[in-house]
Amino acid sequence: MARESVKARERKRQKLVAKYAAKRAELKKAGDYVGLDKLPRNSSKVRLHNRCKLTGRPKGYMRKFGISRVTFREMASDGKIPGITKASW
Repeated sequence: MARESVKARERKRQKLVAKYAAKRAELKKAGDYVGLDKLPRNSSKVRLHNRCKLTGRPKGYMRKFGISRVTFREMASDGKIPGITKASW
């Protein structure tokens, strides 16, 4: 499980990206790179990293569900994800 500070940092980045998205797009369209340099670095979308919503695990992320593969497997086995069952033949 990721530390709370790491998860909080990622949430903070997501808020900054959402806050400056329109302004960043406007500056890019105008070609104002000096203006872009003055924006906070964490407001850039490329600095975001997909993390599991429950545990904060950075690797093995499943986009469709927003959780890591480990968490997905546990939840699927417990029947907590509708429509997902463990295959057996």
